[in-house]
Amino acid sequence: MNKNGFFQRALLGAALVVPITCAAQDVQQIDLKQAVNTALKNSREVALAQVRYNVAEKTVGTNRAAFQPNLYTGSGAAYSYGFPMTVSGQAPSIVNLSYIQSVFNPLQTAQTRAAVERKEVQRLELERTRNSVVLQTSSAYLELGKVRHSLELMRNQRQSNTRILGFTRQRQSEGLELPIEVTRAELEAARTEQRIVQLESRESTLQQQLALLLGIPAGSRIVPTTESIPTDGTHRERDLIDRALENSLELRQGDYEKRAREHLLAGQIGTKWPTIDLVGEYGLFAKFNNFQDFFQKFQRNNFTVGIQARIPLISSQRSANVALARTELSVSEMELRLKRQNLELDVTRQYQKVRELEAAREVARLELKLAQENLQVIQANFQEGRANLRDVERARLDENDKWVAFLDNDYERQRAELDLLNLTGDLNRLFQ
Repeated sequence: MNKNGFFQRALLGAALVVPITCAAQDVQQIDLKQAVNTALKNSREVALAQVRYNVAEKTVGTNRAAFQPNLYTGSGAAYSYGFPMTVSGQAPSIVNLSYIQSVFNPLQTAQTRAAVERKEVQRLELERTRNSVVLQTSSAYLELGKVRHSLELMRNQRQSNTRILGFTRQRQSEGLELPIEVTRAELEAARTEQRIVQLESRESTLQQQLALLLGIPAGSRIVPTTESIPTDGTHRERDLIDRALENSLELRQGDYEKRAREHLLAGQIGTKWPTIDLVGEYGLFAKFNNFQDFFQKFQRNNFTVGIQARIPLISSQRSANVALARTELSVSEMELRLKRQNLELDVTRQYQKVRELEAAREVARLELKLAQENLQVIQANFQEGRANLRDVERARLDENDKWVAFLDNDYERQRAELDLLNLTGDLNRLFQ
């Protein structure tokens, strides 16, 4: 087979394979709000946080069970010699019923109240996890759109580099250019190829990350349809700090934890008081245990109902427990104050960062506008014979570079906005 026939068959095979590959690849066109909602539904992190909240909720029920009626029954068989009794010291019975219910127990009450507060901590942790998923999804979504746009520009730039390199080589062969100009053109083409490879790698990573977040097949191609998020730059710095202090999930978690430790301290202090339980006992006795040999009268049904009080007299552990609980409360109070200070500082830094990136975006926009106008001028000069092809292509390359720079600045500004919304507690409302 000659070479021409081989290449013709190869091209025909490629033409048949490419459409099949494209058709086999599932295309998912989705906007930002849909992506966020889908990620929240499929997130394993959110599911795990929900289970942890359920555990905290059940823990509250477990602690409250001590103050609710508890009835036990049992029976057994054993050999006894002498006075009838069981291993626990009670009289042996055919059937035994025991009833116990706590009426007054300061430590158990404190533990129940602390469990209620910590249940709220887990509920807020669930919200924080949801916000984290929203932030990850929206950031990856916006970056994927930016990378796709940048790739398109860089592939156009590849064509311009090819034309510049061909033009420069022709002039060099005619003796009108030095070899260094060819090397310079080759270097620019190589830099463009390097940038394309980097963007393609980032695109693949973001594609896989979004597919994992959305719970869709890894081979699906996600097509973003939303390029920007709505922002409001009219808020003052002090207003944003106040909103962050009011809405911060971390501060609210710290406050609930402080309350839980306050309850535990009160419970440890309350151990100086007696505990009171409502108790009851019923036993069905049988004569084969020889009760009549040790008692003047045998009675089959026996029960006891009353209140049992345990009064602490000397407890060496109590003072140590109170000191530990008081220290833990002091730690939580200090942590809460530190979190408040750090939050104010974080909001201030993020607010200034958004302002700086907004200014940088405006500079990038004007540089892009200037490059576009400069390209129009050079194209007009080219038509009039006052500029050559290389001048036009270099102007087009400059426009592409400014486009990529603008896209980078715009994404960084939007990412900073998302971080600021997360700090002020407005991130979740953005996608409702």
